[in-house]
Amino acid sequence: MSVTGVSSAGRMALIDAMKAVGSQFIVLHHLAFYGPMSDWTKALLPDLIDWLSRDARMAVQVFLVVGGFLAARSLAPRGVLLTPQPLMLLRKRYLRTAAPYLVALLLSLLCTEFARHWMSHESLPERAQIGQFLAHALLLHGVLGFDSISAGVWYVAIDFQLFALLLGLLWVARALSGRLALSATLLLLGVILSLYGFNLDPDWDVWAVYFLGSYGLGALTYWASQPRHGLKGLSWLLLFTLLVTGALAVEFRERIALALMVALLLGVAQQGQWLNRWPQGRLWAYFGRISYSVFLLNFPVALVVNALFTHFAPANPWAQTGGVLLAWVACNLVGAAFFHLVEQPLGRWGTSARLPADTVVTSRGGL
Repeated sequence: MSVTGVSSAGRMALIDAMKAVGSQFIVLHHLAFYGPMSDWTKALLPDLIDWLSRDARMAVQVFLVVGGFLAARSLAPRGVLLTPQPLMLLRKRYLRTAAPYLVALLLSLLCTEFARHWMSHESLPERAQIGQFLAHALLLHGVLGFDSISAGVWYVAIDFQLFALLLGLLWVARALSGRLALSATLLLLGVILSLYGFNLDPDWDVWAVYFLGSYGLGALTYWASQPRHGLKGLSWLLLFTLLVTGALAVEFRERIALALMVALLLGVAQQGQWLNRWPQGRLWAYFGRISYSVFLLNFPVALVVNALFTHFAPANPWAQTGGVLLAWVACNLVGAAFFHLVEQPLGRWGTSARLPADTVVTSRGGL
C-alpha cells in the first residue's frame, strides 16, 4: 500500500490522505472483528463495533481504485505500455511486494504462537503448515484454498493478480496497435465483465476478475482525467458513472458505489490539477507512506495486545477498551518501525533489477 504521490518527492497529496485514512479503517476493522477485547468494547459501544466489524472493511475499495489509478500512471501514462519486457517488470513487482510481506508473515507466525500461550480464542489462526506457507509465499493461498496465516493478506495476492492482469492487457494492446484507444477498450470490456458478471458471484473472490471493476475503474479514470483532455475527459467520467450506475441497478453493492465515488474524486482532482496539492500536511504524507507496513503488521500486533490484556488486565469493558485503543496505537508504531527497518531496505533491494530505460516505476498501489 505504499504509493508515491507528488509533492517535494513526487507524491500525490490526496492519494496519501486516502491511504492514510483507509489504512486506519482497516486496522479498526480488524480490531473490532478479531480478538476478545472488542467483545468487551461492544458492551460500551455496540453500534460502533458492529459498524467497524461489518462495514469498515469497505475501505479496501479505496486501495483498489487507487491501485489501478497508479498502475496506469506507472505502466502506461498515455495508455500505451512503456516497457517491451513485461515479465521483467512483473518480477520486480513481485520482489517489492512479497519481500516485506514474507517477513511480516514470519512475524505473524511468531506473534500467533505468543498469543496462543496467553489466550484461547477463535480469532487465533491454526498453526501454519509448510505447504500453507509456501502457497502464501507464491501469493496463491486463496486460489489453492488455504486458510490465511494473517488477516487481510488475501489483498496482497489480489493486488498482484490485478497488476499482472492490467500488465497483460496493456501488453496485448501494445502488440496489436500501440494506441490508447485499444488499451482503454480492452480494460473497459474487462470492467464491464467484472461489474455485470464476476463481481455478482462471491465464488470468484479469489481471482482478480472479481475486483477488476474497481481496479480498472481507477486505471480508466487516470487516462480519462488528464488535464489535456478537457471536457472530453469529463464526458468519459460521466460514461463511467453511467456504467457503474447500471451495474448497481442490476444489484446494488455498497462497495462498488464507494469505488465509483473514489474514482470520481480522483478524476475531478486530477482534472482540476489539485490532486498533488490537497490536503497539505506531513502527517498525511507519512501515514500514506507507511500504510502498507501498518496493514501487514496490524493483525499480529493486535493478537499480542489481545493476549496480554486477556491474561493480565481486568475483565471489564473499560479496561479492555483501553486495550483496543492501545492496540490501535501499537499497530501504527510497529508499522512505522517495520517501514523504516524492513520495507524501505527491501524495497531498494527489489529495485536492483535492471529495467528498460523507458520504464516508469512507482511503488505498490494497493493495501
